[in-house]
Amino acid sequence: MHSSMFFNEVINNFEGLSQTQKYQFEQIESIYVQWNAKLNLISKKDIENIYLKHVLHSLSIAKIVSLRLGARILDVGTGGGFPGIPLAIFFPQAHFNLIDSIGKKISAVTAIVKELNLSNVTLQNIRAEEIKGQYDFILGRAVADLKIFFNWVKARISTNCTHSIPNGVLYLRGDEPIKINIKHNVYNINTFFSNSFFASKKIFHLYL
Repeated sequence: MHSSMFFNEVINNFEGLSQTQKYQFEQIESIYVQWNAKLNLISKKDIENIYLKHVLHSLSIAKIVSLRLGARILDVGTGGGFPGIPLAIFFPQAHFNLIDSIGKKISAVTAIVKELNLSNVTLQNIRAEEIKGQYDFILGRAVADLKIFFNWVKARISTNCTHSIPNGVLYLRGDEPIKINIKHNVYNINTFFSNSFFASKKIFHLYL
């Protein structure tokens, strides 16, 4: 059973979740507590705030775009499975490919995906430069400098746009100043969630 008070924030901020989705979200804390004891997937100080600092933060992306049936999403440098896993629960109609260069993390996240019974997730132990295929959106969180990240993945952005915002990169980061000459929009996450943790958190949407 989850102990985090922020679990309810996940449920209350997103209406229409199925019982399956609620159950999957509820399982996240206990699964990650077990795995974090074996491998430091996320910061030990964050584990008791996993719903705030990882799940809700990841789901902020669902506040700016609703993924269509068959959408292809790539999560680069997924680490412990964020933002990919919460979004894969939220959007079962989309397909998520989670990649990371660290094999131990991909092995652990593969097991977590199986425990959560997520059939719309695949995983690869590769570097960003080795990615193949085309994707509607490419996700990142604290992976690399924003401009470097965009240059790694821009060739993988599909030109077949069917969503309410242009296909591109959706990158979660803090309020650090950036200088990029790439088309982009910036969304303040504190307009979606009131907790002070999100005061300086933003989504950067970069596109071609």
